[in-house]
Amino acid sequence: MKQELSVEEVATQLRTLGVRRGGVLLVHTSFRAVRPIQDGPLGLLRALRLALGAEGTLVMPTMTDGESLFDPASTPTCDMGITAELFWRQPGVRRSTHPGGSFAAEGPLAERICAPQPLSPPHGPDSPVGHVHELAGQVLLLGVSHSENTTLHLAEALAGVPYSVEHSCVVEFDGAARTVMIAETDHCCRRFQLLDTPLRARALQHEGLVGHAPARLCDSRDVVSVALELLASEPLLFLCPLEEHCEECDAARASIRAS
Repeated sequence: MKQELSVEEVATQLRTLGVRRGGVLLVHTSFRAVRPIQDGPLGLLRALRLALGAEGTLVMPTMTDGESLFDPASTPTCDMGITAELFWRQPGVRRSTHPGGSFAAEGPLAERICAPQPLSPPHGPDSPVGHVHELAGQVLLLGVSHSENTTLHLAEALAGVPYSVEHSCVVEFDGAARTVMIAETDHCCRRFQLLDTPLRARALQHEGLVGHAPARLCDSRDVVSVALELLASEPLLFLCPLEEHCEECDAARASIRAS
């Protein structure tokens, strides 16, 4: 049985990994991999805040299914995990208003990060992920891989990749609910894991344990810079090869032919 770690021990692990005090930190996490730690997911949130300090800003994805009108004060997340679900519900946390691709943030730069954004692309330069990049923030993958790294969708947007898939989303227009199609660079994202090799080779990725989970910490700008380099020579790099018959990646490829 794994030993329960204290909030202070986890905060020390985060600082040892390289989390910058006073910085901006975008976190993707699976608490199932991190546990057990003191006070569960709320303890993890406290550890993250402790590592960042009062001047730091914590950011997490709070995306929804888009199947009903989005209310940032009440709509639950979809497949984001218990830590993110609890985070946006805490006092003082702001949540962005994108009907499908919202993020939550707490700290001095939360308002700027959660500023209104275009519907498409959900993770473009004017999105919370884009603002984290603009603010020279860090990306922490805690118990998850680059497959969950939304900053790579920002890189796809900046690279102008040729694929784009539309998904329906319920939005409000003139007081009435309406379904619109939102275009995004969607696919299975498994091949985002290809970023591990070049980031490690250039010593741009710090790795270690946080709680009981493997953790990766990178600068958002490094993630985007390396991804742009790779996409410049191979624009379809992040799509699974045709022989793998990946439904989501095949749909992305089909969007190129359709356009």
